[in-house]
Amino acid sequence: MKSSKASIGALHPILFFVGVYVIALFFSIFICSTVFYSLNGPANEASTENNQTEQLVSSPYQASAVAVN
Repeated sequence: MKSSKASIGALHPILFFVGVYVIALFFSIFICSTVFYSLNGPANEASTENNQTEQLVSSPYQASAVAVN
């Protein structure tokens, strides 16, 4: 008669690959959701970033124009 440990030992490769699959599935969902939310953020954040970028770009030109005149 075989013991129960021997039958569980025979399932070891299957259990291992099921565990690897579950971990890979978890990380893929996490990574895909992170990429999705980074690309599709709220519209308010994008407009705020554009305004700040315009202010940063325009301020050195205004300062140089004042210095030249």
